[in-house]
Amino acid sequence: MENETVAGIDIGSRSIELVVLGADGSSRQLKTLTTFDPLGQCERLVEGIGDGRVIATGYGRKLFAESFSRMNVATITEIQAYALGAGFLYPEARAVLDIGGQDTKVISLSPNGKILKFEMNDRCAAGTGKFLEFMATALQIPLESFGDFALRADRRIQISSMCTVFAESEATSLMARGERPENIAMGLHMAIVQRTAAMLRRVGVSAPLVFAGGVARNPCVVRLLEEQLGEPVIVPEDPDMVGALGAALYGKNGTNFRV
Repeated sequence: MENETVAGIDIGSRSIELVVLGADGSSRQLKTLTTFDPLGQCERLVEGIGDGRVIATGYGRKLFAESFSRMNVATITEIQAYALGAGFLYPEARAVLDIGGQDTKVISLSPNGKILKFEMNDRCAAGTGKFLEFMATALQIPLESFGDFALRADRRIQISSMCTVFAESEATSLMARGERPENIAMGLHMAIVQRTAAMLRRVGVSAPLVFAGGVARNPCVVRLLEEQLGEPVIVPEDPDMVGALGAALYGKNGTNFRV
C-alpha cells in the first residue's frame, strides 16, 4: 500500500472532497458540489486516478462503493476518517468537531490518537450546516456571509426552537416586532453552538479541539464556540478536506494507523 497512489473521497450532502496521496509523496485536493447527481460528480473527481486504491467515507460511501466496483474501493466511517485526518494534521488534538451539512460529529481522542468516545447527530437538520443554510436563505443573506453578518449584532437574543420550521417562524415573528436581522442571525448561531456545546460536554472532550467541516469557515460559530469552551479551537486551513484526508491516510497506512 505504501508504494501506490491512494485517494480518499468524502461524499457529503452539500459537497464532495477528494484527497489523492501519490506514491512519490505528493498530494492534491479537489472539491465539488454534490448537486442532485453525486455519482456523476464523483466520476469527474476520480477521473485520472487509474488503478489506485480509493477509500470512501461520508453519507454516500456505500453508494460509491457499489457504483465504482471497477475500482479498488473500501469504505470507512466518517468518525474514523475525521479522527485520522485531524490527528494527522494536529497530533496534539484531543477532540474533533465536525458540523457538516446534515449531521454533527463530536469525537474524543486519546493522547495517541485513538477514538475514546463519540456522538453523532444525524436524525435532524437542527444544529447542522443545513440549518444555517436554510436560515440564511430565510433572512436573504448569502450563506458565505452569514457568520460575518451575525457578528454585527448589537445584542444577543435567544431563539427558543432548534426545529428548522419553527425557528424560521420565530425569526419571522421577531422581524415583525422590529428586531434587527443581525441580532436574529446571532441568536440562530447561538442556538447551534449551545446545542453543539452540550454534545461536547456529553462526550467529555478536552482541548485542543479541532473544528473541521464546512461550518468551521463560519467566524461567528468559531467565536461563540470558543466562548462556550473558554479555549481557542483549531481550524485547519482547509477544514472541509479533513475527512477525505483521513480516508486517504487509512488507505495509505492500513488499519493500524492511529485508530
